[in-house]
Amino acid sequence: MLEKTRGIYLHHINYSETSIIARIYTERFGIQSYLINGVRKRKSTFKKNLFQPLFLLDLEVYYRPGRDLQRLKEARLTVPFEHLPFDIVKSSLAIFLSELLLKCLKEEEANEELFDFLFHAIALLDLKKDGIANFHLAFLFHLSRFLGFSPQASNHHQTQFFNLNTASFSASEPQYHQFMDAETTASFKQLFQFDLGKIELLSFNNRQRANLLAQLLKYYQIHMDLAGDFKSLAVLKEVLS
Repeated sequence: MLEKTRGIYLHHINYSETSIIARIYTERFGIQSYLINGVRKRKSTFKKNLFQPLFLLDLEVYYRPGRDLQRLKEARLTVPFEHLPFDIVKSSLAIFLSELLLKCLKEEEANEELFDFLFHAIALLDLKKDGIANFHLAFLFHLSRFLGFSPQASNHHQTQFFNLNTASFSASEPQYHQFMDAETTASFKQLFQFDLGKIELLSFNNRQRANLLAQLLKYYQIHMDLAGDFKSLAVLKEVLS
């Protein structure tokens, strides 16, 4: 059945000499794999530059419930980006975040709240001018709420350590659990104060930013059981250093 949906492009692998299989997070059907025929031909119905990390797309798809591989009829940009493909920091962030989302997004069903968060966050990444080096940290923090392991904020003002296993704060170093040290926890607490629109107000130096990212990724790996390393992480660290 031919359906229309918005989508967020994440990744693709080559299939045959001229086609690709693309992983796209869709508004109506969750994460889906689409066979896109002929996109690697010189004269293709599809523009190959549509399929870049975190591009926001309007799609026409042939949807068959239960199939591992769907087919794509048409794709076009929902929001033409002004900066993201051309800014080295923003494009590196997009590659890293698309790799993260590819590992985290598993459900093949609609999640309107999650899709809206991702859609507006990505649009903001393109437009935002200040505080971009903090974007991924705030993104990871706020995304955790939609994935079901949001940090518990009840006592974060009075305590020094964040327990990665229990997603809660404590006044002493948790025994037999993984936790953030006091300095990284202090950085982490700033993320409760500002949404993605206020990332320029986060006050991190490069070392604090690197430490916080390492702990946030560990937090995700504990709660999402993420497999493997992040291939894009080394490039992102180099760009942000």
